[in-house]
This record gives sequence, C-alpha cells and structure tokens, in this order.
Amino acid sequence: MGQLGFYIDTASCSGCKTCQVACKDKNDLVTGLKWRRVYEVSGGGWEQKPEGGWKHKLSTYNLSISCMHCEDPACVKACPTKALYKDDDMGLVLIDQEKCVGCRYCEWACPYGALQFNSESGTMTKCDFCKDYLDVGNIPSCVSSCPMRALDFGELSELRKKYGDLNQIYPITDPEITKPALVITPHPESISAESNKAVIANMEEVKNDH
Repeated sequence: MGQLGFYIDTASCSGCKTCQVACKDKNDLVTGLKWRRVYEVSGGGWEQKPEGGWKHKLSTYNLSISCMHCEDPACVKACPTKALYKDDDMGLVLIDQEKCVGCRYCEWACPYGALQFNSESGTMTKCDFCKDYLDVGNIPSCVSSCPMRALDFGELSELRKKYGDLNQIYPITDPEITKPALVITPHPESISAESNKAVIANMEEVKNDH
C-alpha cells in the first residue's frame, strides 16, 4: 500500500488562508466546516536591552493543517461502524457515508480536529485529499491554490527524501500517537514557541463549531 502525505513549509506560509478558502469552495462546505484550517501561532513579547532600546522575543508563524491521513489513525480505531477506513491504494483515511451514523467518536479520538460533524447530513466529514482530483491526474485544491507554494503533496517516502522527516511543530500533538503522513519545514521562530508560551491566536476561527 502506498501512503500519500502533505508537506507544509511554515517558514513560507503567509497566513493568507487561500488554501482554506479553496478547500471550502471545491468541496462546497456548509458554514462552520473547515477541512483545512490556518492556525495563527503567537507568543512572546519585548525585552529591554541593558545598553538601552528594546528587542523582540517573539514566536509568531502560521500553520496550515487538514487531516493528516495518519499511518495509524485513531479515528479508524474509534469508529464503531467501520465507516472510516484506510484506502488501499493511496493510504488515505476516508469515510463511507453510507455506514456513518454521526456518533462523533472519531471526532473525539482525532488529536488534530480533522473530523467534523455536518449537522445537515447528520454524518462526519473530513479532508479526502481531493481524491476525485487525484483520480484524473490533478492535484489537491489547497496545494494548487497556495500563492506562496508553501504546500506540497506526494508519496510520503518521496516527500521525506525531498524535505526531511520532521512531522511535528508546536503545538501539534506528539506524532507517535497516530504517525501523521506529514512533513514540515519549521518556521525559525517555532523553536522558541513553547518557551514563549505561544498560543493559537485565532482559536475562535479554527475550532470545530458545527
């Protein structure tokens, strides 16, 4: 089985949210559903220099994430009806809408907020990696729309060869829990994010509320 994954260059992401808008438009998502979300991470402050003047000690960067299409997905394990499954060809985590009963167990199990309940259909929804696009040779809408080219996708092993094997950045959950199919180029300021007590500054925007 292959394993597709996403690549995120947080050093290049400007936080424009074009990827988020493109995803909503392509999938015709109802109000409140955001399969891709851009987190604004911010922390730190200013320090006075001994010789006078001020210098900043800030951690601020943007993080565009969607479903991680994990190699060991907690959502699949939590689903009582087997509606969630790993695709054999691409390693994608998908939902069989005919089997989904909207119990939301997968939503509670996912550490990334990827599973989102659609109150209109009464079922769970999530990023499907634009599988319909992939099937005809096109690329995911979030990747093609990014003006900064901060997003990429491909076979996970090839992404690791090209960009490295880092798959965690503050405040993403420990990758050992689900083994996300993700590769990240970290923003330089992410190194000090935890010590600067950085938080998700736009939590009201990115939280699941539908």
